[in-house]
Amino acid sequence: MDQAVHTQIISALRTKLRDSMPHDLLNRYRDVKRQVMRRSEGEAILLRKYARIHGKPLNLTNPQTYTEKLFWRMITWNRGEMPPRFRELADKYAVRAHVASTVGSDYLIPLLWHGEDPHQIPFERLRTKYVIKPSHASEQVIVVDGPPDRTDIIRKVSGWLAEDYYWRGREYQYYQVRPRIMIEECLTDQDGSLPLDYKIYCFNGTPELIWIRNHAHDISPFFDSVWNLLELSCEEGAARPWIPKPANLDEMIAVAAKLSAGFGHVRVDLYNVKERVYFGELTFTTKAGQLKFDPDHWDMKLGEKWDLALDR
Repeated sequence: MDQAVHTQIISALRTKLRDSMPHDLLNRYRDVKRQVMRRSEGEAILLRKYARIHGKPLNLTNPQTYTEKLFWRMITWNRGEMPPRFRELADKYAVRAHVASTVGSDYLIPLLWHGEDPHQIPFERLRTKYVIKPSHASEQVIVVDGPPDRTDIIRKVSGWLAEDYYWRGREYQYYQVRPRIMIEECLTDQDGSLPLDYKIYCFNGTPELIWIRNHAHDISPFFDSVWNLLELSCEEGAARPWIPKPANLDEMIAVAAKLSAGFGHVRVDLYNVKERVYFGELTFTTKAGQLKFDPDHWDMKLGEKWDLALDR
């Protein structure tokens, strides 16, 4: 049988069965199997990921480097050993209460609307420029500047709400986080551009590194806490330009220190707009583990600062 004809027949059968009882039962079976095998399959996936990135097996019994400890965290959390607070802090809506009580509500980006039904988004009442993002995921954002394409936005947002983001990178802090849509004020610099993202690596309340990204993700410099540009990269080929030192760097460091106190490691993401500091998010598993430091001695240097006892 011609391959194209065979493909068409299979496709037609799938379409015919799509709403049938056997198809529904098969989907339910797959969902149950996926949940039952979640821990073991997740651990195997993470172990393979580490070996692929670093070219060696993960030292899970005695992790020493930053990336070993990062994968140790991901695997032990995937086993169900994660303290409940981390799920709340990974929830971009729920974390707002923690930020308000820790450093004050003035550091929160104004929230224009939140809800669970994208069809209820009050487009007619929103400003001309705003940001839409989910509460239960990462690196998903829509920047609206001008008349919105409501149909396209509702389609994208509905897709976000239907997904448990955990399954992408096995980051357990996202597992079964309540899906919500958040619409925030769009922060802009003096020239109208989207602001830089200051990602501050903190270890038990001590900010050590500041990784800077822009909206296009085409720059990736690291600075230390007193603003020396470092010979360090975690993204091959990305530019490492000098960025002027923020006039209120001390305030940024103080905010990051307060928000990271008591955690072995957390990345505190901040914005600095017109010399005003805003909270972005708390990140516990940077890039879902898919990073490699260059030069690699930074991996051990940062690992030495991470006290895993604070993870337990």
